[in-house]
Amino acid sequence: MADQPNSLADQLLEAHIKHELSALKGAKLRKFVAGEVDRLFELADSVTLNEAVSEDQILGVIQRLVVNMELDAGIPELAGEMASQVLSAPVQSETELREILSRDQAAAFVEEFLQLREHRERLIGEIMAHPVYQELVSNLVYHGLVNYLYEDNLISRNVPGVGSMMKFGKRVATRAVPGIDETFEKRIKSWLSDSLPGLLQRSEQFLLRALSDDELRDTIMAAWNGVEDRSLSELQNGLGDLELQEFVVLGYEFWLSFRKTTYFEGCYQAVVAHLFAKYGDEPLATLLGDVGVTPAVVMAEVDAFAQPTLDLLRQSGYLEGLLRRRLAPFYRSAAAKKLLES
Repeated sequence: MADQPNSLADQLLEAHIKHELSALKGAKLRKFVAGEVDRLFELADSVTLNEAVSEDQILGVIQRLVVNMELDAGIPELAGEMASQVLSAPVQSETELREILSRDQAAAFVEEFLQLREHRERLIGEIMAHPVYQELVSNLVYHGLVNYLYEDNLISRNVPGVGSMMKFGKRVATRAVPGIDETFEKRIKSWLSDSLPGLLQRSEQFLLRALSDDELRDTIMAAWNGVEDRSLSELQNGLGDLELQEFVVLGYEFWLSFRKTTYFEGCYQAVVAHLFAKYGDEPLATLLGDVGVTPAVVMAEVDAFAQPTLDLLRQSGYLEGLLRRRLAPFYRSAAAKKLLES
C-alpha cells in the first residue's frame, strides 16, 4: 500500500511536509522559536555547567579548533588584503584620534600606567645595569672630558690663543714622549672604570627623580595634545601596504608557533579550570546571566539570521528536500505501514 504513488502514507508525507514548510516561516516560526528559547532558559535554571559539559570536553574543543586546526596559507594573505583595505578606507582620513580615544580615556590609561611604579623602577634599574648603557655612559664621559680639556674649558674660550696653544703643546708633548696619548687615555678610562658604578647610581637616582609621576603625566599628556587632533591616516604615514602585509604575516607565523607552546597551554588550562571552579556547580542560567546572554539577546539574533536563512533555504529547495529526507523513511517504514493498514 505504501509503495503506491497515491497511497495514504504518501499523502500524509506530503501533508506533513507542507505543514512544516508553513510553520518554518514568518510569525509562526518566531512564535515557536521564542517559546523554545523560554523553555531552554527555564531548563538552564536547573541544569549545572558540570551536568551540561565537562572540563575535558572544553579543553578538547580548544585543542582541536585553536591549537591543532590546520590553517590554510590563504588566511594571512586575506588578512593582509583586508587590513590594507581598512587602512586605505576614507574613514581613516575623516577620523581624528580623539574620536577613537578621548582625552579622559587617555588620562585614565596614564593614571593606571603610573600605578606601575615598581615595574618602572625595575625597568630603569635593568637599563642601568645593561652593558650597552654602561658603555654609552663611559664613552660620553670620556669624550666629554677630552673635548673639555682641549677645546671647551673656560680658559680656552675666554683667553685668546690658549686653545691653540694647548693643542700645539699636546702635539709637541706627543712627539717628545711617544705614547703619551695612549697613557692619558688609559688613565682616563681607568678612572672611568672605577667611577662608573657611582655614575650609574647617580644616573639611576636622577632618572627616578626625573621620571616622577607628575613629570611623566605632564610629558605624556603634552604628547597627547600634539596628536589628538590629527587624523588616523596622518598617524599611519610611512606604513605602506607592503609593510602592513609583512606585519600580518609575521603575526600569523607568531600565532602558529605560540599556540603550540607550553605557556599558551598553561594559560587556557588555567582559564578553563577557573571557569569550572566558579560555575561548575552553578545553574547554567547563572553563567549566561553573568556574560549577558538573555532570551531577548538570543531572539535578536534569531530575527537577524534565522528567518532570512530559512527563507533562502526554502527558495533554493533545500528545506523541502531536508524535510523529505527526514520524514519519508518513517512514512515508508513497516511500523507506519502497519498502523495505516490497521
